[in-house]
Amino acid sequence: MTPRATKRVRHRRGLTKRRAVVGGIAALGMTGAALVTSTMMSTAGAATAWPEAKGEKPTSKTIEVSGTYDGGLKRHYGTGDLGGDGQDEGQDPIFKLKDGAVLKNVILGSPAADGVHCQGSCTLQNVWWEDVGEDAATFKGTSAGSTYTVYGGGAKKADDKVFQFNGAGKLVVTKFQVSDFGKLVRACGNCSKQYQRNIIVNDVDITAPGKSIVGINTNYGDTAALRNIRIHGDSGKKIATCDRFTGNNTGAEPPKTGTGPDGKYCKFTASDISYK
Repeated sequence: MTPRATKRVRHRRGLTKRRAVVGGIAALGMTGAALVTSTMMSTAGAATAWPEAKGEKPTSKTIEVSGTYDGGLKRHYGTGDLGGDGQDEGQDPIFKLKDGAVLKNVILGSPAADGVHCQGSCTLQNVWWEDVGEDAATFKGTSAGSTYTVYGGGAKKADDKVFQFNGAGKLVVTKFQVSDFGKLVRACGNCSKQYQRNIIVNDVDITAPGKSIVGINTNYGDTAALRNIRIHGDSGKKIATCDRFTGNNTGAEPPKTGTGPDGKYCKFTASDISYK
């Protein structure tokens, strides 16, 4: 077996394409509604030491998950068809989660392909991306009742998006940490099928460099609520908090119409954001 060090592929990509991400306030799977209820407004710091991998799991074929997959903090990384270093849209993921599935205690190494795809409601708990591939996770459920929960974990080195919200429903990101990224969450701005999407980002540590925390489409009624956000290393306040766009279903680049809190779509105040 080739030594792990020779398998690691560093990849970077241009910030060219736009998709979308949105969230809301419920939780499914092993976390359950009670977990989100008790932790959504917690003020405890999200940042913790990154875990050390407890073994390696080369992955040449997408792992499909129904029920719960506990990775035991092994480092999963792509090989074969999942092992390229390209950044084209439409790559296959390392994990594909069926509606209601739970993915926990997983480290995604490099190459990470297109990370995780949620086909419906899903829970990602204590999932860590060491070097984000095309995207860290993509949420694709088509029901307005779909809920996607990201609890704990973190991501590094995302040239573009960390969480890509293409489907319908709600996304809740809690106690997460991210550094060296383009966008933390983006609601798809030009998908062929568009939906209303709602996002909540709470108790999250963000470390520069980065471009924006959330991007939403106001013409579809998207909303984003930011709470207990700590931004590190950005004294110039260059990281945008909440960007507003006019989305479309034609594939065209969506125009940005505003940024920052507005009380209707971007729901937060200056006191919800602190700079460290």
